[in-house]
Amino acid sequence: MKRINVYICAILFVTLFQFSCESELELTPLTEKGASNFFSSEIEIESAIFGVYAQLQSNGLYGLDLIAAGEVSGEDSFEEIAANDGGRFGQLDDFSTIPGNDLVGDIWRESYVAIQRTNVILNRIDGIEFDSESTKSQRIGEMKFVRALLYFNLVRLYGDVPLVTSETKDPSEAFGQGRTPVAEVYLQIKTDLTDAIADLPVSKESGRPAKGAAQALLGNVHLTLGEYSSAVSQYQAVINSGEYQLIADVQNIFGTANEGNTEVVFEVQFTTGLDGNSEGSPTFSQFRPSGTTGNAKGHNLPTSDFVGMYDPSDARLSAYVGQLPANINYFSLKYEETSNPDDGGSDYMVIRYSDVILKYAEALNEDNQVTGAITQLNSIRNRAGLTNTTATTQSEVRDAVKLERRLELISEGHRWFDLKRYGTAITVMNDFFTNKGINVTIDDHDLILPVPQSQLDTDPGVIVQNPGY
Repeated sequence: MKRINVYICAILFVTLFQFSCESELELTPLTEKGASNFFSSEIEIESAIFGVYAQLQSNGLYGLDLIAAGEVSGEDSFEEIAANDGGRFGQLDDFSTIPGNDLVGDIWRESYVAIQRTNVILNRIDGIEFDSESTKSQRIGEMKFVRALLYFNLVRLYGDVPLVTSETKDPSEAFGQGRTPVAEVYLQIKTDLTDAIADLPVSKESGRPAKGAAQALLGNVHLTLGEYSSAVSQYQAVINSGEYQLIADVQNIFGTANEGNTEVVFEVQFTTGLDGNSEGSPTFSQFRPSGTTGNAKGHNLPTSDFVGMYDPSDARLSAYVGQLPANINYFSLKYEETSNPDDGGSDYMVIRYSDVILKYAEALNEDNQVTGAITQLNSIRNRAGLTNTTATTQSEVRDAVKLERRLELISEGHRWFDLKRYGTAITVMNDFFTNKGINVTIDDHDLILPVPQSQLDTDPGVIVQNPGY
């Protein structure tokens, strides 16, 4: 993770996290050297924490796959060539995903690697003396936030997942875990986030979650579960903190020159040309039309129908969407181009303040606070140069907020999760395929991904496949 001493992280994690077991859960123990000699000081704990943040950069997580998985299954983006990268994203696009799909396995594996790292730290940090107890509490809060974030992703993508919240020291513990019901996973997510809110500081430090990030994520959990009044309370706390605000000009939200701005609630950091070009992301090139830049793959391209939904006066159209001469396809401008196609420098905003405001509007509206929802909605519209919404009824405001989320958050990995939260994913996508003359029909089983085949092979009879795969 850039700007947080990546060199110490890289050196110390060579010995700290040597995963040798082939279990997809990656719940392998530390080496004997790590177990006996590591975690004896604050600096070693800090180095391990840097390694957790570094793991979030992996291509299986916020380096690429999670963003695409949250977007390409929806109707606003598409895969230019479905077979690119062996169909990793193409299968998501046409709902033909198989358990052996590499993306399905990569998200699962990289998530559990990160979870194991948070568990190790949380298991050992109590016994370590810190110069400042407040710093120690903050680090505990950070790790609980990250663990909650990872499980929130997993449970929405796969349904029931193994819930592991303690350090795995014995390799045999990596087997026979089984899958935990969704409701229990959500209870743990809520517990972690409640603890994190108590431990994290109000003021944000670049690359680390503050209290507002945990409150926003807990609001997302409540909203996903239909607990609207609880979601309202969490989002309200973020807004009332005064720590975050909308950037006045949408042209200044994204790009490396604008990183760390007041709209960033929590980000995963990337940079170019650092540590052997290992701190960057391939997202910008992978999300460009084929042939337009090095290693362009045509993943997650905005559809022309979607781009046509922007009002000509909407400032986001030129700020968020690009189109190169002589190429019919659009692409996202939210990921800045660099000379090395696999080493992009754009941070990924896991939680952005405009996302919080629009979810706050959604929660207010569903909680029958329609006037308040309209106020929040208009703040996003006005920032984009648009007039106030004409929506007045709860139903109209609901539709207006849904549309605004599409226009504001395109290519950021939210659309598929939004459709699932609304309960309209099946209807919307089947209508989309019908209108386009595409011979695809989806049903309930398509709402979650298959369990990776590698996990089934590792733990046969214990890890059971999702129905329909």
